[in-house]
Amino acid sequence: MSTTHDPKRRALGKGLESLLPSRPAATPPPVKVEASPATPSGTPLEIPVELIDRNPFQTRTHFDEAKLVELAGSIASSGVVQPIVVRQGKDGRYTLIMGERRLLASKKAGKATIPAIVREVSNVQAMEMTIVENLQRADLNPMEQARAYERLSRDFQMTQEQMATRTGKDRTSISNFLRLLKLPESVQKSVEAGELSFGHARVLLALDSPEAIAAAAQKVLALHLSVRMTENYVQGIMNPESKVKADKPVVPVDPNVKEAQEQLRRSLGLKVSIEDKKGRGRVIIEYSGVEDFDAILTALGDRR
Repeated sequence: MSTTHDPKRRALGKGLESLLPSRPAATPPPVKVEASPATPSGTPLEIPVELIDRNPFQTRTHFDEAKLVELAGSIASSGVVQPIVVRQGKDGRYTLIMGERRLLASKKAGKATIPAIVREVSNVQAMEMTIVENLQRADLNPMEQARAYERLSRDFQMTQEQMATRTGKDRTSISNFLRLLKLPESVQKSVEAGELSFGHARVLLALDSPEAIAAAAQKVLALHLSVRMTENYVQGIMNPESKVKADKPVVPVDPNVKEAQEQLRRSLGLKVSIEDKKGRGRVIIEYSGVEDFDAILTALGDRR
């Protein structure tokens, strides 16, 4: 009896064998994926985090660790919502331009890659983009902002008006931040650490020497003075003659005039006095340098 092979049976057997293999199929070896240079474009690419070098032009000196951990948790669960911006470096690596917090938090979250937009920019353009992005953030401390503005002025020869246009900040505010760089280094460190506020610093700048500012700052820190109390303390240093002697009659001051005088002092951070006699008088603003004079012109609306 001859054996006949049924083609249908053979096909059925082949189908079952493919569905229910008699032995495990061999697992192909993992393929190592190497990042290839990306073409600059506006399309986000997934780039390995270990290939991204930190930004050499970063003006931020402090990153809140608690907020980084919080951001890392968000990235771990939802991913990076906004891509970072990089440019191509050497040997297949990339250099960060914008998004350092997102990069650091992604590493904390254990992410292997991060969405990034590759830009073709020069060193100068990269530095400007970094500084402007930082200044548009709300969590820079006052000294970081002051140094960022100073860098725009020094490295890019930007006027305060141009800085205001690029960053969306008020020109008077920029002038006030730049004046913080006149503070002694010890006082700058206190401002940077959050021990002294921006308001404290502006009041202290009314004093006429670094030594006086440093001594007054130590007093403010030791006594935990508020900004308002610091104003009174500084005014006492600047106007010791204002202390009324017992044998001198007290000349009443119009409350409106006094309030206007205090507002000008707070706004300019300079010594201001108003002499008023029945609605007539003069406003005296004292300044100790060109930068103070420029701050006065800015406050008065000068647009040169």
